Amino acid sequence: MAVADSIISHVSVPVADIAAARRFYDAVLGALGYGVVMDAGPHGVAYGSAFPEFWIGHALEGQGAPGNGVHVAFLAPDRAAVDAFHAAALAAGGTDEGAPGLRPHYDANYYGAFVRDPDGNKIEAMLIG
Repeated sequence: MAVADSIISHVSVPVADIAAARRFYDAVLGALGYGVVMDAGPHGVAYGSAFPEFWIGHALEGQGAPGNGVHVAFLAPDRAAVDAFHAAALAAGGTDEGAPGLRPHYDANYYGAFVRDPDGNKIEAMLIG
């Protein structure tokens, strides 16, 4: 996907410990086929398929504020990847916010799983199909 094909350039979420968060997101996003595309050292790490679309790092103001309002959904290639994302998140220290399954209240074919990362940010893997 070209950057122009998306409404979002990138998303950044605050984390308390970049190294610990990287271990979590390496496992979780790796289950979806995404990897690190930019490493900014002590400032953060960006994930994507080719473009840095999802960043983890310290808050720019120096005080992270993860919370219930943060929700990022990652596209999964298939249901098995959603299942792998959920399992990887729990194994890497995340907490369950919704096991993999159909969410017909969103769409008849919406399949997703929800977790919170160790910093409390809510993330999801999903596909429609």
